Amino acid sequence: MKGLKIVVLAKQVPDTRNVGKDAMKADGTVNRAVLPAIFNPEDLNALEQALRLKDKYPGTEITLLTMGPGRAAEIIREGLYRGADNGILLSDRAFAGSDTLATSYALSCTLKKMGKIDIIIAGRQAIDGDTAQVGPQVAEKLGFPQITYAEEVVSAEKGKIVIKRRLERGVETVEGTLPIVVTVNASAPECRPRNAKYVMKYKHARAVSEMQNADEDYILLHNNRPYLNIGEWSVNDIETKAEELGLTGSPTKVKAIENVVFQAKEAKVLEPTDADMGELMKELIANHTIG
Repeated sequence: MKGLKIVVLAKQVPDTRNVGKDAMKADGTVNRAVLPAIFNPEDLNALEQALRLKDKYPGTEITLLTMGPGRAAEIIREGLYRGADNGILLSDRAFAGSDTLATSYALSCTLKKMGKIDIIIAGRQAIDGDTAQVGPQVAEKLGFPQITYAEEVVSAEKGKIVIKRRLERGVETVEGTLPIVVTVNASAPECRPRNAKYVMKYKHARAVSEMQNADEDYILLHNNRPYLNIGEWSVNDIETKAEELGLTGSPTKVKAIENVVFQAKEAKVLEPTDADMGELMKELIANHTIG
């Protein structure tokens, strides 16, 4: 069998474990400049599924696609360190402030330009939005079938893909046709660690915007080793309608932002005795928590 062409949709997200008072801008968008940036966790789960397919089907090529500012190239390097083959950074001020609809539009236009693709795989959702909409919206715009909540890609051959899905009440195995969009749960296996050989090979990989202040020797290094050049596309490199990009193309508007502080409620300590357990059951029945 011929190898697969896989695109992993990945996002650099603010670390929501370190959210402070300046985390949001006045227009309701995330102030990414003040938050540490990380590889979206479920996108790493998706990358691992792509890497497992590459292990299983020789000749498979994995491309990471991310949309964001120049610093988002960092997650493409992370993908290269783990076994991806190349990456594309979609970066332009025209994309700033995009909601899921504008993001999926820009990504789908980019994917169309990339040509034949067998599998587009992404995390179920990003931790800075938790919408789980971008993957399905990309599938809709491309006219591809989709399988969501994937926990394991069992096989992908002869134009068919078999996937195990993790749902609320159990696991189901489904089959789809290629090309297809797959979104992956956090319950899928964690991504493998960096490979030392790949780190040494790609540690100097840079996107065009990162090379603006590079010295002559560094530019010469990149000219001699083309694999170090991370693809960087702007709005001029893909066919789009300006009114469907960025804030203009984003119907989602943030009306208000509220900081919520959770307070610990009064706790009750029970002894492991039949009497205490009986009293607890009576109380739960009386306030209709159970029964």
